[in-house]
Amino acid sequence: MATDHRPLSPHLQIYKPQLTSILSITHRGTGVFLSIAALFLCCWLLAIANGPDVYTNLQTHITAWYGQIILIACVFSLYYHLCNGIRHLIWDMGLGLEIKTTYTSGYIVVTAAVLLTVATWYIAGGA
Repeated sequence: MATDHRPLSPHLQIYKPQLTSILSITHRGTGVFLSIAALFLCCWLLAIANGPDVYTNLQTHITAWYGQIILIACVFSLYYHLCNGIRHLIWDMGLGLEIKTTYTSGYIVVTAAVLLTVATWYIAGGA
């Protein structure tokens, strides 16, 4: 049996990243990040339940620069995952599957997620 040094299946060395693949990977990543963020939400609720000293200690981390970045990432992830999920529901109805429409809806998802994140952060007063 001759050995052939071809790749067995398509992989990242062959295909260049496209908007659709980047958005798909980001959708999966935000889903994982939101699962981790749910654990932080549980920690926050436990800190509230354990009294003012524990809550104050946690609050110092939340209001620090790194806590604010994590909160912004959580808000963006929530909005991105929501908007892209709606996009997938539209695709499930058989709509918007043309390449041009797919790219347009992808840009709309990213723009909407950024605008909703900024609006939420503005309304919240920067937490």
